Amino acid sequence: MATPKEITMLHRLHPLTKLSAAFLMIIASYLVAWLPLPLLIFGLLLLLGQLSGVGRPLFNAVLRVVLPVTFSLFLIQGILFPPVDATPLQVGPMTLTYEGLEFAFVISSRLLVLTTTVLLLLQTTHPADLVNALTQRGLPRSIGYVLLVSLQIVPDMSARATAILDAQRSRGLETQGGLRRVRAIVPLVGSLVVGALLDVEERAMAIESRAYTTSGPKTILRQLADTPAQRAARLLLLLALVGLIVWRLVGFWF
Repeated sequence: MATPKEITMLHRLHPLTKLSAAFLMIIASYLVAWLPLPLLIFGLLLLLGQLSGVGRPLFNAVLRVVLPVTFSLFLIQGILFPPVDATPLQVGPMTLTYEGLEFAFVISSRLLVLTTTVLLLLQTTHPADLVNALTQRGLPRSIGYVLLVSLQIVPDMSARATAILDAQRSRGLETQGGLRRVRAIVPLVGSLVVGALLDVEERAMAIESRAYTTSGPKTILRQLADTPAQRAARLLLLLALVGLIVWRLVGFWF
């Protein structure tokens, strides 16, 4: 969630505008058969993240998620499963294949765009704003609530785990060292599960007290600012997305 000092133009955009742009960039990286395009989109996303004040955490999160998968893809496609009649490529003591490395590059770059786009969207958009924007466009409130809880569960569980671990350390629990760290997992998991169950009960009581399941219009505390320019931009983005899909299908058929 952004603090007031971190609110930038990207933060202030309507969630559906950012969602439309995200879909277009992800689909373009998969449908356009130009190898440098995913890397160009990735660079643009990093630039937007830097201008929005989330550049470093965005890059670190992407690196942690994509790097292990990328290494596995290059290893598997380059060595273990080379295509038929592949061109050998000697890299030190290993014999790789050009086609396998090219395929691994394509998959890795697309995964890079997908991961970076989703993380940038989540880091510059409050989950409640995104869900409210979708429910205002016809998404059922029950599905919206499930989506909201799914978006919030990771940071909530991480914050709860950190608080529990700090409390256990203050009581003398040793967590340094390999074996001690493993032993600390047991009390951590127990407290984490109990806290999650209590949180579910509190959420259910809050939903019932606010008449969430009843029919009729609802009062929304977080008002979303939308402008004619953003609505026009969303229309152009969706038209570009449809045009890209049609262009790809026509090229596939003919």
